Amino acid sequence: MENTMPKSNNQKLKLLYLAKIFKEKTDDGHRLSLKEVQTALAAYGINAERKSLYDDIEVLRSYGLDIIGESLGKGYVYYVGGRQFELAELKLLVDAVQASKFITVKKSTGLIKKLGTLTSNHEAQNLKRQVYVADRIKTMNESIYYNVDILHHAIGSNAQIRFQYTQWTVNKVLELKKEGEYYEVSPWALSWDNENYYLVAYDNRDGIIKHYRVDKMIRLSLLQTKREGREYFEKFNMASYSRKMFGMYHGKDELVKIKFKNELSGVVIDRFGKDVTLRKVDDHSFVAVVNVAVSMQFIAWIIGLSEGAIILSPEHVVKRMKDTIQNLAEIYK
Repeated sequence: MENTMPKSNNQKLKLLYLAKIFKEKTDDGHRLSLKEVQTALAAYGINAERKSLYDDIEVLRSYGLDIIGESLGKGYVYYVGGRQFELAELKLLVDAVQASKFITVKKSTGLIKKLGTLTSNHEAQNLKRQVYVADRIKTMNESIYYNVDILHHAIGSNAQIRFQYTQWTVNKVLELKKEGEYYEVSPWALSWDNENYYLVAYDNRDGIIKHYRVDKMIRLSLLQTKREGREYFEKFNMASYSRKMFGMYHGKDELVKIKFKNELSGVVIDRFGKDVTLRKVDDHSFVAVVNVAVSMQFIAWIIGLSEGAIILSPEHVVKRMKDTIQNLAEIYK
Protein backbone atom coordinates (compact mmCIF):
# COMPACT_ATOMS: atom_id res chain seq x y z
CA MET A 1 0.00 0.00 0.00
CA GLU A 2 1.40 3.39 -0.96
CA ASN A 3 2.19 5.68 1.96
CA THR A 4 0.31 9.00 1.54
CA MET A 5 1.72 10.79 4.60
CA PRO A 6 3.80 13.90 3.73
CA LYS A 7 7.50 13.13 3.53
CA SER A 8 8.42 15.69 6.21
CA ASN A 9 6.03 14.06 8.71
CA ASN A 10 7.45 10.64 7.85
CA GLN A 11 10.95 11.83 8.68
CA LYS A 12 9.76 13.01 12.09
CA LEU A 13 8.44 9.49 12.72
CA LYS A 14 11.68 7.85 11.67
CA LEU A 15 12.63 6.48 15.11
CA LEU A 16 9.15 5.07 15.69
CA TYR A 17 9.12 3.29 12.34
CA LEU A 18 12.66 2.04 12.93
CA ALA A 19 11.61 0.50 16.26
CA LYS A 20 8.54 -1.01 14.55
CA ILE A 21 10.72 -2.59 11.84
CA PHE A 22 13.11 -4.15 14.35
CA LYS A 23 10.28 -5.49 16.54
CA GLU A 24 8.26 -6.96 13.67
CA LYS A 25 10.95 -8.19 11.28
CA THR A 26 13.78 -9.38 13.52
CA ASP A 27 14.40 -11.97 16.23
CA ASP A 28 17.13 -14.47 17.21
CA GLY A 29 16.78 -16.22 13.87
CA HIS A 30 16.15 -13.23 11.59
CA ARG A 31 18.60 -10.32 11.16
CA LEU A 32 18.57 -7.21 8.99
CA SER A 33 21.52 -5.47 7.37
CA LEU A 34 21.59 -1.69 7.28
CA LYS A 35 20.71 -1.82 3.60
CA GLU A 36 17.64 -3.92 4.39
CA VAL A 37 16.72 -1.47 7.15
CA GLN A 38 16.97 1.40 4.64
CA THR A 39 14.68 -0.50 2.25
CA ALA A 40 12.14 -1.16 5.01
CA LEU A 41 12.15 2.53 5.99
CA ALA A 42 11.73 3.55 2.34
CA ALA A 43 8.45 1.60 2.30
CA TYR A 44 7.20 4.14 4.84
CA GLY A 45 8.47 7.04 2.72
CA ILE A 46 11.55 7.64 4.86
CA ASN A 47 15.03 8.20 3.49
CA ALA A 48 17.81 7.25 5.91
CA GLU A 49 21.54 7.79 5.55
CA ARG A 50 23.75 4.96 6.75
CA LYS A 51 25.53 7.15 9.31
CA SER A 52 22.26 8.44 10.78
CA LEU A 53 21.06 4.86 11.29
CA TYR A 54 24.02 4.13 13.58
CA ASP A 55 22.96 7.09 15.74
CA ASP A 56 19.28 6.06 15.63
CA ILE A 57 20.08 2.52 16.74
CA GLU A 58 22.06 3.87 19.70
CA VAL A 59 19.09 6.08 20.65
CA LEU A 60 16.76 3.07 20.58
CA ARG A 61 19.22 1.09 22.69
CA SER A 62 19.35 3.93 25.22
CA TYR A 63 15.56 3.90 25.26
CA GLY A 64 15.64 0.20 26.21
CA LEU A 65 15.19 -1.69 22.94
CA ASP A 66 17.63 -4.61 22.97
CA ILE A 67 19.10 -4.23 19.46
CA ILE A 68 22.04 -6.56 18.97
CA GLY A 69 24.60 -6.07 16.20
CA GLU A 70 26.69 -8.95 14.84
CA SER A 71 29.39 -8.91 12.20
CA LEU A 72 28.59 -10.76 9.00
CA GLY A 73 31.19 -10.71 6.24
CA LYS A 74 32.32 -7.12 5.79
CA GLY A 75 29.28 -5.60 7.46
CA TYR A 76 26.88 -5.93 10.38
CA VAL A 77 23.39 -7.35 10.84
CA TYR A 78 20.99 -6.30 13.58
CA TYR A 79 18.10 -7.87 15.48
CA VAL A 80 16.06 -7.49 18.66
CA GLY A 81 17.29 -9.86 21.37
CA GLY A 82 15.45 -9.72 24.70
CA ARG A 83 11.74 -8.92 24.60
CA GLN A 84 9.11 -8.35 27.24
CA PHE A 85 7.79 -11.87 26.55
CA GLU A 86 9.79 -14.85 25.34
CA LEU A 87 8.24 -17.06 22.66
CA ALA A 88 7.83 -19.91 25.18
CA GLU A 89 5.91 -17.56 27.51
CA LEU A 90 3.63 -16.43 24.68
CA LYS A 91 2.93 -20.05 23.74
CA LEU A 92 1.97 -20.70 27.35
CA LEU A 93 -0.46 -17.76 27.27
CA VAL A 94 -1.90 -18.94 23.94
CA ASP A 95 -2.44 -22.41 25.44
CA ALA A 96 -4.26 -20.86 28.41
CA VAL A 97 -6.51 -18.78 26.16
CA GLN A 98 -7.45 -21.59 23.81
CA ALA A 99 -8.06 -24.01 26.69
CA SER A 100 -10.30 -21.57 28.57
CA LYS A 101 -13.93 -22.58 28.22
CA PHE A 102 -15.11 -19.22 29.55
CA ILE A 103 -13.64 -17.29 26.59
CA THR A 104 -15.66 -17.49 23.35
CA VAL A 105 -14.10 -18.63 20.06
CA LYS A 106 -14.28 -15.07 18.70
CA LYS A 107 -12.58 -13.54 21.74
CA SER A 108 -10.00 -16.36 21.87
CA THR A 109 -9.01 -15.72 18.26
CA GLY A 110 -8.77 -11.98 18.91
CA LEU A 111 -6.69 -12.39 22.06
CA ILE A 112 -4.27 -14.80 20.40
CA LYS A 113 -3.86 -12.39 17.48
CA LYS A 114 -2.97 -9.62 19.95
CA LEU A 115 -0.46 -11.89 21.69
CA GLY A 116 1.20 -12.32 18.31
CA THR A 117 1.99 -8.60 18.19
CA LEU A 118 4.26 -9.01 21.22
CA THR A 119 6.86 -10.85 19.15
CA SER A 120 8.25 -10.72 15.61
CA ASN A 121 6.10 -11.57 12.58
CA HIS A 122 8.19 -14.71 12.09
CA GLU A 123 7.63 -16.00 15.64
CA ALA A 124 3.97 -14.96 15.51
CA GLN A 125 3.57 -17.59 12.78
CA ASN A 126 4.73 -20.22 15.29
CA LEU A 127 1.94 -19.11 17.62
CA LYS A 128 -0.64 -19.46 14.84
CA ARG A 129 0.51 -22.96 14.01
CA GLN A 130 -0.32 -24.20 17.52
CA VAL A 131 -3.79 -22.63 17.70
CA TYR A 132 -6.70 -25.10 17.75
CA VAL A 133 -9.65 -23.02 18.93
CA ALA A 134 -12.42 -23.91 16.49
CA ASP A 135 -13.41 -27.31 17.92
CA ARG A 136 -12.82 -26.52 21.59
CA ILE A 137 -15.80 -26.48 23.94
CA LYS A 138 -16.31 -22.77 24.53
CA THR A 139 -18.91 -20.59 26.19
CA MET A 140 -21.39 -18.88 23.87
CA ASN A 141 -21.85 -15.90 26.15
CA GLU A 142 -19.92 -13.15 24.37
CA SER A 143 -20.49 -10.75 27.28
CA ILE A 144 -18.40 -12.82 29.74
CA TYR A 145 -15.33 -10.88 28.58
CA TYR A 146 -16.91 -7.68 29.86
CA ASN A 147 -18.62 -9.32 32.84
CA VAL A 148 -15.21 -10.14 34.30
CA ASP A 149 -14.16 -6.51 33.91
CA ILE A 150 -17.38 -5.29 35.57
CA LEU A 151 -16.91 -7.73 38.45
CA HIS A 152 -13.33 -6.60 39.04
CA HIS A 153 -14.58 -3.00 39.04
CA ALA A 154 -17.34 -3.87 41.52
CA ILE A 155 -14.89 -5.59 43.86
CA GLY A 156 -12.44 -2.67 43.59
CA SER A 157 -15.14 -0.05 44.24
CA ASN A 158 -16.82 -2.03 47.06
CA ALA A 159 -20.18 -2.15 45.22
CA GLN A 160 -22.94 -4.74 45.13
CA ILE A 161 -24.07 -6.13 41.78
CA ARG A 162 -27.32 -7.07 40.07
CA PHE A 163 -27.78 -9.71 37.37
CA GLN A 164 -29.99 -12.42 35.93
CA TYR A 165 -28.86 -16.04 35.98
CA THR A 166 -29.38 -18.59 33.22
CA GLN A 167 -29.39 -22.36 32.73
CA TRP A 168 -29.52 -24.75 29.74
CA THR A 169 -32.70 -26.66 28.88
CA VAL A 170 -32.87 -30.09 27.24
CA ASN A 171 -33.67 -28.23 24.01
CA LYS A 172 -30.25 -26.55 24.24
CA VAL A 173 -31.80 -23.16 24.91
CA LEU A 174 -30.69 -20.79 27.66
CA GLU A 175 -33.51 -19.89 30.00
CA LEU A 176 -33.65 -17.53 32.95
CA LYS A 177 -33.59 -19.08 36.42
CA LYS A 178 -36.20 -18.05 39.00
CA GLU A 179 -38.44 -16.80 36.17
CA GLY A 180 -36.06 -13.94 35.42
CA GLU A 181 -35.78 -12.64 38.98
CA TYR A 182 -32.71 -10.44 39.49
CA TYR A 183 -29.98 -11.58 41.89
CA GLU A 184 -28.40 -8.94 44.12
CA VAL A 185 -25.17 -10.00 45.84
CA SER A 186 -21.91 -8.64 47.21
CA PRO A 187 -18.98 -9.79 45.02
CA TRP A 188 -15.74 -10.66 46.81
CA ALA A 189 -13.58 -12.88 44.62
CA LEU A 190 -13.24 -14.51 41.21
CA SER A 191 -12.06 -18.10 40.86
CA TRP A 192 -11.07 -20.15 37.82
CA ASP A 193 -12.05 -23.73 38.66
CA ASN A 194 -12.76 -26.81 36.53
CA GLU A 195 -12.15 -24.73 33.37
CA ASN A 196 -14.84 -22.20 34.29
CA TYR A 197 -14.85 -18.72 35.84
CA TYR A 198 -16.83 -18.35 39.07
CA LEU A 199 -17.85 -15.37 41.14
CA VAL A 200 -17.68 -15.95 44.90
CA ALA A 201 -20.14 -13.61 46.59
CA TYR A 202 -22.07 -12.97 49.78
CA ASP A 203 -25.82 -13.44 49.36
CA ASN A 204 -27.28 -10.53 51.29
CA ARG A 205 -30.74 -12.11 51.63
CA ASP A 206 -29.71 -15.62 52.72
CA GLY A 207 -26.68 -14.45 54.70
CA ILE A 208 -24.29 -17.06 53.22
CA ILE A 209 -21.44 -17.33 50.72
CA LYS A 210 -22.44 -18.55 47.25
CA HIS A 211 -20.77 -18.85 43.87
CA TYR A 212 -22.02 -18.28 40.33
CA ARG A 213 -20.76 -19.25 36.87
CA VAL A 214 -19.75 -15.97 35.24
CA ASP A 215 -20.70 -17.18 31.74
CA LYS A 216 -24.28 -17.79 32.97
CA MET A 217 -24.70 -14.23 34.23
CA ILE A 218 -26.48 -11.71 31.98
CA ARG A 219 -27.57 -8.06 32.28
CA LEU A 220 -24.90 -7.49 34.91
CA SER A 221 -24.71 -4.03 36.49
CA LEU A 222 -23.29 -2.27 39.53
CA LEU A 223 -25.50 -0.99 42.33
CA GLN A 224 -24.96 2.11 44.45
CA THR A 225 -25.21 -0.05 47.58
CA LYS A 226 -21.95 -0.94 49.34
CA ARG A 227 -20.97 -4.60 49.73
CA GLU A 228 -22.01 -6.70 52.72
CA GLY A 229 -20.44 -9.78 54.27
CA ARG A 230 -17.00 -8.34 54.99
CA GLU A 231 -16.78 -10.33 58.24
CA TYR A 232 -17.08 -13.56 56.21
CA PHE A 233 -14.26 -12.64 53.87
CA GLU A 234 -11.73 -11.08 56.24
CA LYS A 235 -10.40 -14.60 56.91
CA PHE A 236 -11.52 -16.07 53.59
CA ASN A 237 -8.93 -18.21 51.81
CA MET A 238 -9.73 -18.60 48.10
CA ALA A 239 -7.26 -21.48 47.63
CA SER A 240 -8.71 -23.41 50.56
CA TYR A 241 -12.25 -22.76 49.32
CA SER A 242 -11.41 -24.10 45.85
CA ARG A 243 -9.74 -27.23 47.27
CA LYS A 244 -12.74 -28.30 49.31
CA MET A 245 -15.27 -27.67 46.52
CA PHE A 246 -15.72 -30.39 43.91
CA GLY A 247 -16.77 -28.92 40.57
CA MET A 248 -17.78 -25.83 42.59
CA TYR A 249 -20.89 -27.64 43.82
CA HIS A 250 -22.31 -26.74 47.21
CA GLY A 251 -22.32 -29.20 50.09
CA LYS A 252 -21.96 -29.20 53.85
CA ASP A 253 -18.36 -28.66 54.99
CA GLU A 254 -17.07 -31.81 56.68
CA LEU A 255 -13.80 -33.21 57.97
CA VAL A 256 -13.73 -36.53 56.12
CA LYS A 257 -11.30 -39.35 56.91
CA ILE A 258 -10.36 -41.33 53.81
CA LYS A 259 -8.10 -44.34 53.33
CA PHE A 260 -6.14 -44.38 50.06
CA LYS A 261 -3.83 -46.83 48.33
CA ASN A 262 -0.23 -45.58 48.18
CA GLU A 263 -0.27 -45.18 44.39
CA LEU A 264 -2.94 -42.47 44.79
CA SER A 265 -0.72 -40.17 46.86
CA GLY A 266 -0.13 -37.95 43.83
CA VAL A 267 -3.87 -37.73 43.16
CA VAL A 268 -4.51 -36.66 46.76
CA ILE A 269 -1.74 -34.03 46.72
CA ASP A 270 -2.96 -32.67 43.36
CA ARG A 271 -6.48 -32.36 44.77
CA PHE A 272 -5.81 -31.06 48.30
CA GLY A 273 -2.37 -29.48 48.07
CA LYS A 274 1.07 -30.36 49.37
CA ASP A 275 0.17 -29.36 52.95
CA VAL A 276 -2.31 -32.22 53.31
CA THR A 277 -1.30 -34.68 56.06
CA LEU A 278 -0.83 -38.27 54.87
CA ARG A 279 -0.60 -40.83 57.69
CA LYS A 280 0.79 -44.26 56.86
CA VAL A 281 -1.50 -47.18 57.74
CA ASP A 282 0.54 -50.09 56.38
CA ASP A 283 2.90 -50.81 53.48
CA HIS A 284 0.09 -50.40 50.96
CA SER A 285 -2.10 -47.53 52.20
CA PHE A 286 -2.36 -44.22 54.03
CA VAL A 287 -5.08 -42.08 55.61
CA ALA A 288 -5.86 -38.41 54.96
CA VAL A 289 -8.30 -36.19 56.86
CA VAL A 290 -9.54 -33.46 54.52
CA ASN A 291 -12.01 -30.60 54.73
CA VAL A 292 -14.47 -30.95 51.83
CA ALA A 293 -17.93 -29.82 50.78
CA VAL A 294 -19.73 -33.16 50.75
CA SER A 295 -21.69 -33.01 47.49
CA MET A 296 -22.59 -35.66 44.92
CA GLN A 297 -19.51 -34.52 42.98
CA PHE A 298 -17.30 -35.43 45.97
CA ILE A 299 -19.03 -38.84 46.24
CA ALA A 300 -18.52 -39.35 42.48
CA TRP A 301 -14.81 -38.45 42.85
CA ILE A 302 -14.39 -41.17 45.48
CA ILE A 303 -16.31 -43.69 43.34
CA GLY A 304 -14.05 -42.79 40.41
CA LEU A 305 -11.04 -43.95 42.46
CA SER A 306 -12.71 -47.37 42.79
CA GLU A 307 -11.18 -49.61 45.49
CA GLY A 308 -8.28 -47.18 45.81
CA ALA A 309 -10.24 -44.91 48.19
CA ILE A 310 -12.51 -45.77 51.14
CA ILE A 311 -14.33 -43.22 53.33
CA LEU A 312 -13.83 -44.13 56.99
CA SER A 313 -15.71 -41.32 58.76
CA PRO A 314 -17.94 -39.56 59.64
CA GLU A 315 -20.54 -42.31 59.66
CA HIS A 316 -23.30 -40.32 57.89
CA VAL A 317 -20.93 -39.66 54.94
CA VAL A 318 -20.09 -43.39 54.83
CA LYS A 319 -23.84 -44.11 54.79
CA ARG A 320 -24.36 -41.62 51.98
CA MET A 321 -21.67 -43.41 49.97
CA LYS A 322 -23.31 -46.81 50.61
CA ASP A 323 -26.75 -45.50 49.65
CA THR A 324 -25.38 -43.98 46.45
CA ILE A 325 -23.68 -47.24 45.44
CA GLN A 326 -26.86 -49.24 46.17
CA ASN A 327 -29.01 -46.79 44.18
CA LEU A 328 -26.63 -47.02 41.24
CA ALA A 329 -26.66 -50.80 41.44
CA GLU A 330 -30.46 -50.78 41.30
CA ILE A 331 -30.46 -48.45 38.29
CA TYR A 332 -28.05 -50.68 36.37
CA LYS A 333 -29.72 -54.02 37.25
